[in-house]
Amino acid sequence: MKINTKFSTAAVVVLLAASALNADESLSKHTLKSNYQVNYNIKPKSVDNLADMFQEGILYGRLRSNTFLYDWEKETASQNSHIITAIGGSLIYRTATLGGVDFTAGLYYSKAFFDEDDDPVARLKPGRDLLSRYDFATSGDKSMTLLGQAFISYKGLSKTDIRLGRQLVETFYTKSSDTKMIPNTFEGIVIDNKTLSQTSLKIAYLTKQKQRDHTSSHSVLMYDDSDTANQSIWNANDDSAMHKGLLYTALKAAGKDTDAPLITGDIQNKSVENLTINASFYNVPELLSQAMGELNYKMKFDGFTLTPGVRYIQQFDDKAGEIGGASLRGKVASNTGYKEIDSLDSKMIAARLVGNYENFKLNLGYSQVFDEADLVTPWQGFPTAGYTRSMARLNWIANTKSYRAELMINGNQAGAYKDIVTQLSILHADADESKGEFDENFYYVGFIQNIPSFIDLQWRIRLGYTDTKKVDSDSVDGRFEVNYLF
Repeated sequence: MKINTKFSTAAVVVLLAASALNADESLSKHTLKSNYQVNYNIKPKSVDNLADMFQEGILYGRLRSNTFLYDWEKETASQNSHIITAIGGSLIYRTATLGGVDFTAGLYYSKAFFDEDDDPVARLKPGRDLLSRYDFATSGDKSMTLLGQAFISYKGLSKTDIRLGRQLVETFYTKSSDTKMIPNTFEGIVIDNKTLSQTSLKIAYLTKQKQRDHTSSHSVLMYDDSDTANQSIWNANDDSAMHKGLLYTALKAAGKDTDAPLITGDIQNKSVENLTINASFYNVPELLSQAMGELNYKMKFDGFTLTPGVRYIQQFDDKAGEIGGASLRGKVASNTGYKEIDSLDSKMIAARLVGNYENFKLNLGYSQVFDEADLVTPWQGFPTAGYTRSMARLNWIANTKSYRAELMINGNQAGAYKDIVTQLSILHADADESKGEFDENFYYVGFIQNIPSFIDLQWRIRLGYTDTKKVDSDSVDGRFEVNYLF
């Protein structure tokens, strides 16, 4: 749902600031975790009448700014070094619970600042999500104001939470991924159940998605070429991991639903001591499915732990490969380097060893996508996450082997991060040049801290350097973010 963009930057900032002045600073109502998910420390209580349901609700505010610098080794017709920044925030209102029912609504705002003459919007890299490229191309609008969350929750069943509406959906395959200004959201129903002992189950039926740089919802798995003259491709699923062969025109020609839903689910079981079993799946009817299984076993020693883990993913094609091809780039690209150009059947294996000692965590990971087809997961849930995923690396292309070493310091703090969290990683991707990919090394360092004397104010710095065998394509990706939660 798009709100009239005549709401000015000043009006929204004044509203957020006014709410901040009335906030109770004795206890943080909500805190921001290192993975960008919000932890609600103070939640609305249960009440017994309709008036109290709204009077006892809680407003959660957030002011934020985000700046992105992208510097190429050499500028070309498609590579443009640039800087883009944005200011904005959010107001999330949660009612108290009455008869097991409560409501949540979230208003989000982002105003981007960049020089469109020197930095064309089509060549923006990660900072593109600070605005809607479609709105900018069609109306020149650099701001986004929208209702990002609007759902009803029912908790009347034992150990069960049912949510219906537009919401953040955190599963293996879907993430809010709130690393920019506005999170990735979905529309549909989500059921979260913990009835079985040592077991959690989540099932979601999602009809629409709204990506971080969009002001309206769209199909979960369709690349819209219906009106390319007016940049329709920027108004549907244009995620960097989207399969660009699953075009509107191609799906229509094949008699497929261009608005097919995404059905996904997670199950986790900890019945066996020290062993965590995870399984997930997704299905887009008559197009594509995936299944994931994972085992992690924690071994405890004197003062430290070691946790070996293994993950397996199987991708099942249901005519999507015939329509779009084996490559994420689309049908034409699938004709080069892919053994079966009309099939999206594929699989991936990954393994890791995680060591924890006091405030240090070392993660050694490996992943391999088999030489079949690329993995399709354009909903911000990444198949290599926790193993070989580093910032913006797309290492789930067919016949890619990836190796990563990651060190995190002070990441295990409860609540706010008073001590600086440091994350260091080195990633090597062994890619298949016949598929248009190149070997690369990616070096990453990130820092997070909540100011100890002003605990609700958090800053983050993230720096990545890509050293690739592709000519003139080494690059620096720098990000600076400030969040004030009230």
